[in-house]
Amino acid sequence: MSFSPCPDPKIGDIAAIDAIETLIIPRTSDIGGLEVRRALPSAKRRLVGPFIFFDRMGPAILRPTDALDVRPHPHIGLSTVTYLFDGNIRHRDSLGTEMVIKPGDVNLMTAGRGIVHSERSPEELRTEPLPISGLQTWLALPDHLEEIDPAFANTGVSELPMLREQGMEARIVMGRFHGAGSPVKQHAETLYVDIRLDPGSHIQLPGNIAEERAIYTLDGSVEVAGQSFAADRLLVFRPGDEIIVRAPQGAHFMLFGGAALPSKRYIWWNFVSSSHERIEQAKEEWRTGRFDIVPGDEEEFIPLPENRPMEQ
Repeated sequence: MSFSPCPDPKIGDIAAIDAIETLIIPRTSDIGGLEVRRALPSAKRRLVGPFIFFDRMGPAILRPTDALDVRPHPHIGLSTVTYLFDGNIRHRDSLGTEMVIKPGDVNLMTAGRGIVHSERSPEELRTEPLPISGLQTWLALPDHLEEIDPAFANTGVSELPMLREQGMEARIVMGRFHGAGSPVKQHAETLYVDIRLDPGSHIQLPGNIAEERAIYTLDGSVEVAGQSFAADRLLVFRPGDEIIVRAPQGAHFMLFGGAALPSKRYIWWNFVSSSHERIEQAKEEWRTGRFDIVPGDEEEFIPLPENRPMEQ
């Protein structure tokens, strides 16, 4: 996805409880004709572990005339993680990758020193209404890996560990959880788990599961320390606390986080870096056409935005 900032909404919920460090209500924007809720980055919180960007796409039904069309655009210094619940997206990138992303698969695109990609509804499916629902997150790369070679990897849903206990189902997207680990490559300590709780059930999140932890509720509502939180809320927990998440009516949420980055990150448009100068260099490279093209999607691109402030 391509990044466009917008102001954080006013919070109408309870501001915080003892177990919760930060409560974020995502702001809504339109990206390629699709409504997106963006929880990170926000004025209250820039990162959770390596997660510097957290977008919820849909759920929505796109008419053929409103298909997803995110034109080629560049990235540096990060990995994108695309994880769908419904629908299909055709990914093309400057490495020559062309793949239709399907629900449950994990698509990890590591930009490193620079990559260009596009995301569009598959042309062959545009004659009918198109469902779309999913998440795209960005992971900031560690300092010593910010300039690695770009790469793309797809991990099928059948390769991801699925845990089932009484009242709980959890698919491990990245990292380790309850003794099982995902095969998806990590550049830094990362936790990313898709959790569903039946009505009346709960899950315990140990304090040592990750240095920084948060949940984003997709459907239903959750209770933490006796307080209820509706869907589309990001709850960042205090480090080291044991957390019990309850779902009186059932819930679907993502647990995510990891080790805190040791240095600051700047974010400008689609560029992430520990160096302000490196972002300025990437801006000039995109402006002057020095990034690689996307085979099969060479005719269009997103121009460099003007007069955009640096996020930090």
